[in-house]
Amino acid sequence: MSKVPGLIQERLGKIAELRRKGFSPYGSRFKDRTPAQVLHDSFTPDREVKIAGRLIAKRGHGKAMFADLRDESAKIQLYIKTDIVGEELFGLFAHIDIGDFLGLEGRLFKSKMGEITVEVHTFQILTKSLRPLPEKWHGLKDVEVRYRQRYLDLIANDEVRKVFRVRSKIISEIRKILIEKGFLEVETPMMQAIPGGARAEPFKTHHNALDMDLYLRVAPELYLKRLLIGGFEKVFELNRNFRNEGISVRHNPEFTMIEIYEAYADYTDMMELTEELFTLVAEKIHHSLKLPYGERTLDLTRPWKRIRFYEELNKRSGLDWQAGDIRKLAKQAKLEIDPALPEVDILNEAFGHFVEGELFAPTFVLDYPAVTTPLAKRHEHNEKLVYRFELFAAGMELANAFSELNDPVEQRSRMEAQRLDENGKVLDEDFLAAMEYGMPPAGGLGIGIDRLVMILTNQQSIRDVILFPHMRPQQESQEPSEQ
Repeated sequence: MSKVPGLIQERLGKIAELRRKGFSPYGSRFKDRTPAQVLHDSFTPDREVKIAGRLIAKRGHGKAMFADLRDESAKIQLYIKTDIVGEELFGLFAHIDIGDFLGLEGRLFKSKMGEITVEVHTFQILTKSLRPLPEKWHGLKDVEVRYRQRYLDLIANDEVRKVFRVRSKIISEIRKILIEKGFLEVETPMMQAIPGGARAEPFKTHHNALDMDLYLRVAPELYLKRLLIGGFEKVFELNRNFRNEGISVRHNPEFTMIEIYEAYADYTDMMELTEELFTLVAEKIHHSLKLPYGERTLDLTRPWKRIRFYEELNKRSGLDWQAGDIRKLAKQAKLEIDPALPEVDILNEAFGHFVEGELFAPTFVLDYPAVTTPLAKRHEHNEKLVYRFELFAAGMELANAFSELNDPVEQRSRMEAQRLDENGKVLDEDFLAAMEYGMPPAGGLGIGIDRLVMILTNQQSIRDVILFPHMRPQQESQEPSEQ
């Protein structure tokens, strides 16, 4: 049985005692503090310092005590002695628990063991914690707790905090590179009357004042193309998409994507941009293009391999998917698929089964079947193909790009065909009308930020690069064990 409720009562008693003695258990601002890492990096003996953070260890007894304090940057040792802080403040330490936040002032010195230490001259309690940190908090392992209570994961695991710092740096670098190239960052609607831009199941909501149903966007593509029509030539949006689909180590229903559009370009330009973005960011983060991923090394050195969809699928499956009956081929290949599945999904299933997992080195898969991509320009020499690529690495898709279809008549025809295929899907007439005003030829590129972060931080699950991943509801209340 969990001891947490009893420990909470014990700490509530300490709070009451602190207040009775005139000490606030919940302080206010604590300014002019120095990060612990700075104190380590620029140690100066006898330097007077102010520092604040969470208490993570206490040791010692009698008239002197050592403790460890950690802020966001690092851990630092504290030394508290009765004849320095006085009997009253030293006695206050009896009411301090692991997990409390403190603000301290003192001087720097090195202990006999050579550890940089703050000799505490005075301190105050900034926050009294009620719940004890998890047992062995310095190495929290329970996956359920780590994902559901990410705050505990961040407290417990230095490497987890590092992953999310790297994630932030990756996103900042991507923005910086694109802005330096003359791209304009924009924002388009998250709630859309007609979901479009990708074949995916949307989340539905309702706007009360307008009395209309809206959908969380599955992709920003059709709005970004409107901006090309409106005269912007280089735009990007880095934001969330929402797809009401499965959850796995590579899928989260809410995920981060960047979509990039450039007028007067095509998918070959997008390939070059993709290689450049990935390699520049990798060099910034790792100072190398050879990255550990699992038990292997992922080499991002350019140029990356290029293969063609049908050629690779046919070679690996031993079947001719371009010429044969798709459903019969799927049966012959012993793929377990729903008989009602559209041909486009059967092709994607076949490619995923035979090819996707084999593509570890960065590989551009080119020239997809036209049936899979109603928004891409048809191949000049084969109208059954479109100018599209997907980038795969470490066995998963990382990016998707087209030479964008800019013929409004053909775009309407292909959307009509998709509507019939998907049982009456509503056409986005405003987008089609916008195209009739003229959209310049363009290249468009989408990159999954979460999966890119997985690659660059050597994480095998998308949940490890999303701060608060979606989880199934808990069946029972789950309490972390006490310190």
